Amino acid sequence: MNFLIKILYLISKLPLKILYIFSDIIFFLNYYFIRYRKKVITENLKNSFPNKSNEEIAEIRKKFYRNFSDYLVETVKSFSISELESRVRMQHINQHVFHEAKAEDKNVILLAGHVFNWEWINALARVIPQKHCHPVYRKVNSDFWENQMKKVRNKFGNEALEANEVIMNIFRSKNNGDSVYMFVADQTPHVSHVNYGLTFLNQRTPAFIGYDKLATRMDLAFIYCEMKKVKRGYYQVNYHRIYPNEEKFTEHEVVIKFHRLLENTLHKHPDNYLWSHRKWKYQNSIKTFDSEK
Repeated sequence: MNFLIKILYLISKLPLKILYIFSDIIFFLNYYFIRYRKKVITENLKNSFPNKSNEEIAEIRKKFYRNFSDYLVETVKSFSISELESRVRMQHINQHVFHEAKAEDKNVILLAGHVFNWEWINALARVIPQKHCHPVYRKVNSDFWENQMKKVRNKFGNEALEANEVIMNIFRSKNNGDSVYMFVADQTPHVSHVNYGLTFLNQRTPAFIGYDKLATRMDLAFIYCEMKKVKRGYYQVNYHRIYPNEEKFTEHEVVIKFHRLLENTLHKHPDNYLWSHRKWKYQNSIKTFDSEK
């Protein structure tokens, strides 16, 4: 494994213009021969965009494969990318929302979707006033990839937290505006935890609701991360504060608002989402379904 780590690290030191040649090769093999999860991707797209023609679906699918290939090499690049290059390639818009939360003495919950390239958001820790920035990650079966991705998410002063420990960490920490917790919030719950679901992209969708417990019990600042691919190798993330309708969030309110914001993002840039993810595989296991749009 140490040899593999060294090889990956050396590859990651290559300029992105070289790594994108590898991406082009991956795309060609994947799109024309391997066809990774083509059936899942096509079904997800058709169900999400029922008004689009087969030709439009095919075009989105092809663009997805290109973006997915870029995502793979960009993730490898994350092993060695410098803070300067990361800040050049990922532009952070509306940073004032973090200053507002700091002034209000409220810790921040960042909610992002699987929109490319969410892995490059880490350098945010260097440009916001909060002292502690905690990317939240899920354990994976491979100890090798677990360790590598944790190292990536601990770069630039970040302090990564595993998903099973983050909620308790937030409850126990002082709510003083010094901390940011970064959730990829469209995760699919394990089938044993599919308790709540809502309509998302025209489908019954199981929703991860761990952060909803925080919204109803603590006075935190919730911020949506709207990811946009400007061009190859360059991204923009626009931060939007999510406010409750009343003084405090009601149950599931922030979950609904997050999914509506993400849905709007995907309607604008449908090819830039992780469509190979089996997000809807447990939709028939939903115990409580919210039909509100």
